[in-house]
Amino acid sequence: MSKQHIRVTINGTVYEDDIEPRTLLVHWIRDGLHLTGTHIGCDTTSCGACTVIVDGKATKSCTMLAVQADGREVMTVEGLEQGGKLHPIQEGFHEMHALQCGYCTPGMMLTSIAFLGRNPHPSEQEIRVAISGNLCRCTGYVNIVKAVQYAAEKMASSEQVPVGAGQGGE
Repeated sequence: MSKQHIRVTINGTVYEDDIEPRTLLVHWIRDGLHLTGTHIGCDTTSCGACTVIVDGKATKSCTMLAVQADGREVMTVEGLEQGGKLHPIQEGFHEMHALQCGYCTPGMMLTSIAFLGRNPHPSEQEIRVAISGNLCRCTGYVNIVKAVQYAAEKMASSEQVPVGAGQGGE
């Protein structure tokens, strides 16, 4: 099979590669770039463990081809911490004890960040709807909702512009 050349900006770094056109974005991120924070769960978009942000939109990378990311901006969980400082969503997950096994956490965080970019002052119900496409088998979601609320408040008080602000839906 012939390879296709792609150029993708991930977490602010430009990556170029020649890949098989059938390569899924999640596999290229994990196996090709060794950014293993993006998890593989179901391969059917049901669990959300593979969620990344593509051009400001939460995207399940297990059903997106890497060639579809050509020329686009992608953020993975590795791109959240900046200059040794945790992103407010990371702080929220830590402070609110919103993780147990941690498997769903990267996808949950990225979904939440894209959501907060569109809705910086969400209600509890709006948060629950926004994260409903991400499954967590450990926490019961109560503390995850609290973590998103924490991040929303912190981002509002610091006037931090969330990733995906003004961009499309999930």
